[in-house]
Amino acid sequence: MDQVVARMADGIAAFGASEWDACAGDDNPFVSHAFLSALEDSGSAIAHTGWQPVPIAIDGPDGAAAAILPAYAKSHSQGEYVFDHGWADAWERAGRSYYPKLQIAAPFSPVPGPRLLLRDQALAPALLAAAEAVVQQNDLSSAHATFIAGDQLHFFQAAGWLIRADRQFHWFNRDYADFDGFLGALSSRKRKAIRKERATAREGLEFLHLTGEAIEEEHWDAFWRFYQDTGSRKWGRPYLTRSFFSLLGRRMGDKVILMLALRDGEPIAGALNLVGKERLYGRYWGCTEEVPFLHFELCYYQAIDVAIARGLKTVEAGAQGEHKLARGYLPTPTFSAHYIPDPAFRRAVADYLEEERRMIAANIEVLAEESPYRKS
Repeated sequence: MDQVVARMADGIAAFGASEWDACAGDDNPFVSHAFLSALEDSGSAIAHTGWQPVPIAIDGPDGAAAAILPAYAKSHSQGEYVFDHGWADAWERAGRSYYPKLQIAAPFSPVPGPRLLLRDQALAPALLAAAEAVVQQNDLSSAHATFIAGDQLHFFQAAGWLIRADRQFHWFNRDYADFDGFLGALSSRKRKAIRKERATAREGLEFLHLTGEAIEEEHWDAFWRFYQDTGSRKWGRPYLTRSFFSLLGRRMGDKVILMLALRDGEPIAGALNLVGKERLYGRYWGCTEEVPFLHFELCYYQAIDVAIARGLKTVEAGAQGEHKLARGYLPTPTFSAHYIPDPAFRRAVADYLEEERRMIAANIEVLAEESPYRKS
C-alpha cells in the first residue's frame, strides 16, 4: 500500500455534513454528522465533560475525507457502557496514568454501529494504524472501540486488537402483520402476561408519537424533565444538556420518534427513539408519575408497534436488562475492541477477556433457552 497520511481534526464541526456522511452512510443515525455535531455543539461531548472530540481522518484523491474514526480523548470512563474501571485501577496501581485514553464511539450511546466510517473500505487498516500511532506518539495507555457493528469486527481482529464480548436484548421482526401477530408467536402464558401489562399501563392515559416538526420545544421541555429524573438516579448527573434535544430535533427530527404518555392532557412519561434504515433504537426514558408497567409499554411494546408499522427488522432497546427477555427481546452479542501497547498489560487483559467471552457465550445460551417464543 502506498504511504497514507492521516490527520486529526479539532472536532466534528471541522467536517462538512456531506463530507462526514459520505463516510458514515445513512444506516445508523448515531454516527451521523447531525447527531455527533449536536453532542459537540450542545456542550454534551466536549473537553470540559471529558469527551474531547479528536476525529481521525484519511483524505481521498478528491481531497475529501475517505475514512474517519469518530474518536475522543477521554479523561474518565463514564458514558461508555463498556466498563474498564478495573483496568484503569490496575494501571494506576502500577504507577501509570490510564487517562487520557482514546475512545472510538458514539458518546453515551450503547448502540452497535460502524466505528470505521469508510467511503473507501481499503483504508480500514490504515485508519486503525493511525489510531495506534496516536496512542503511541502521545504515550496513551490504550484505545477502545465500543459497540462495533458485527460486519466490522474482522478489521479489528486483523489488526490484532483485543476483542471483548457482552450482550444486549434485541427484538426481531419476523414479518409480523401487527402486535397480535407477534403475540401469537409467544407461549400462551407470556402472551397473556403481556396483554395484562399493556392494559394496566394504558389505563387512563393517552399516547402520542411525535416526529419531525410535530416535536415542539414544549415537548422537549417535558422530556428533559423525564430525562433528568432518570439520569440523576442512574448516573448521578445527566450526560446530555437541554440544548442537545433541541438541536437533535432541528437537525434530524425526521429520524426521531418521541413517545409521550399523557394524563388529562399533561405529559407524565416519555421515551426517545431514533430510526435507522432497518432498526428502531430506544434510547432514553423517564417519568414524573409511577405507573405499573408504563416503562415496558413505552419502551418495549410501543417500540414493537412502530417497528411493525414501519417494516423495520429490529428494535434495540438499550443496554442490559434481562427483564426484556419476557417481553420478546432476545439475547444478542455485542462487541468492543481494545488496543493496549504495553505487552504485560495486554497479556493480563487478554487473559481476562478470554474468560469473560466464555462466560458471556454461556450466559447467552442459557438465556436463549428461556425464550418466551413457542417452541416449534
